[in-house]
Amino acid sequence: MMAMRCGFLAWAGLVILQVAWHAWLAPPANGQIGLALALTLPPLLLPLLALRSGAKRALLWIGIVSLGYFCHGVVVAWAIPSMRWPAVIEVALCVLLIGTLGWITRSAKKR
Repeated sequence: MMAMRCGFLAWAGLVILQVAWHAWLAPPANGQIGLALALTLPPLLLPLLALRSGAKRALLWIGIVSLGYFCHGVVVAWAIPSMRWPAVIEVALCVLLIGTLGWITRSAKKR
């Protein structure tokens, strides 16, 4: 299903963006990249546990988790002009992911 593929690609994009953001684009001022990644990656990886119950359930959980990353992206885009583009990418990936969930739900209702 195309929607599921888009959702998983958006999820992977969020994971890659977090690594790039904290390791390369804007490393923490205290130099503890590992700590920053330890705080930002586990919520994104937690839905991997739901994959055993089905891909739709995992996407639902990552959609819920992505709402926090959406808020983060909006705040950073608004407050830190030098980080605007990565923040906009984060927001776009979250919108794509949540839109994918709506697409899957709407497709299921039509059947």
